[in-house]
Amino acid sequence: MKTLKTRDIIALGFMTFALFLGAGNIIFPPSVGLAAGEFQWSAALGFLLTAVGLPLLGVIALARVGGGLDTLTHPIGKLAGTLMGLAIYLTIGPFFATPRTATVSFEVGMAPFTGNTPEALLIFTIGYFLLVMVLALFPGKLMDNIGKIITPALIAVLAILGIAAFVAPAGDIAAPAAAYDAAGKALAQGFLMGYQTMDALASLVFGILIVASIKAAGVTDTRLHTRYTIYAGIIAALGLGLVYVSLIYLGAMSGTTVPADASGVQILTLYVERTFGTSGIVLLAAVILLACLTTGVGLVSACSAYFSQLLGVKYRTVVVVMSVFCAAVANQGLAQLIAVAVPVLVLIYPVAIALIALGLLSKLWRHKARVFIPAMSTALVFGLIDGAKAAGLNVPEVFASLPGSEVGLGWLVPVLVVMVVAGVLDRVRAIPAKA
Repeated sequence: MKTLKTRDIIALGFMTFALFLGAGNIIFPPSVGLAAGEFQWSAALGFLLTAVGLPLLGVIALARVGGGLDTLTHPIGKLAGTLMGLAIYLTIGPFFATPRTATVSFEVGMAPFTGNTPEALLIFTIGYFLLVMVLALFPGKLMDNIGKIITPALIAVLAILGIAAFVAPAGDIAAPAAAYDAAGKALAQGFLMGYQTMDALASLVFGILIVASIKAAGVTDTRLHTRYTIYAGIIAALGLGLVYVSLIYLGAMSGTTVPADASGVQILTLYVERTFGTSGIVLLAAVILLACLTTGVGLVSACSAYFSQLLGVKYRTVVVVMSVFCAAVANQGLAQLIAVAVPVLVLIYPVAIALIALGLLSKLWRHKARVFIPAMSTALVFGLIDGAKAAGLNVPEVFASLPGSEVGLGWLVPVLVVMVVAGVLDRVRAIPAKA
């Protein structure tokens, strides 16, 4: 029976780390640290919960059910599961996350040299997604191309930046922003900012790529698939945690050197230029390009595999169409992509979190549909309300009185209550006979 050697497991973990480490993972932690000021560690905890904890749990949930997203959503029915799959794949794929990998790469890595012009962005995105397309056409080689070649170089550069953040801070902590001016508020805001990485959603997709890489290495035992997937998730989570902590600290210690409303891109660029000079800008460009490229390849591969199966179209055809579409969306610019994504993420994240929790606890349910359907329906209703609020629409005042609603977590208590009640009722009721 074929097994993976230790070095292969580490390479698999590196590949998983690189798949997750994309645009949002680089640009949002510094802005969280800057805004949180003295409450940076509370904000860091919240950020780690959604940007590290949830992705790890998502990978484990998929590994435990032994399948992809369709297996995890099976209890809510084929139609509802397909709709949720579409929402997740479109969000992390062609509509938001994948185009964002190109725009962040451009603004941090290329704009300082070429100027932030539409023409330069167009040329860059064409070249970027041409490279993504070529790499995504061979998904079975992901572990070799990313885990053993690209990721070690990425980790080396990130280590230099992370160590520098602690050894040579840019300045000192400034007063926290109003939304972060208490430990509890900073924790909640960090939790919500973790949504922007989209990694909890990506975890429900990347599990398929991880298992495909394991199979490509010749491992056929499904129990080993589960075990190695969990190992890879843990390695990736440790790496992401170290990156986030260092970047949040970097942002917090830049409070006296950058404007209070500086973006993560601006914070990183100013810090690196101040600390390393022109060579630092090149270093940062390398970090961003490698991080975004690996994530872009992973997302295009996973989304293409999903839509290929769903639509009955050849995988390579979907890769080409997906790459072209993402290049077109990327030319809307980074600020526009972030602004439009916020309401969508606030809407979909409660449903995704509920799905991950239900999947992890699936062995507790006698008849899964009796718990999955009411809990996820509740998450969807409150997600729609929070999404409408994030989009600037008026919502009934009654929802504003729910615990956590002032920081976008009004869905949490209702979903927990419904899950517990449905779980208890499921345990005391008979299992329905199969038709």
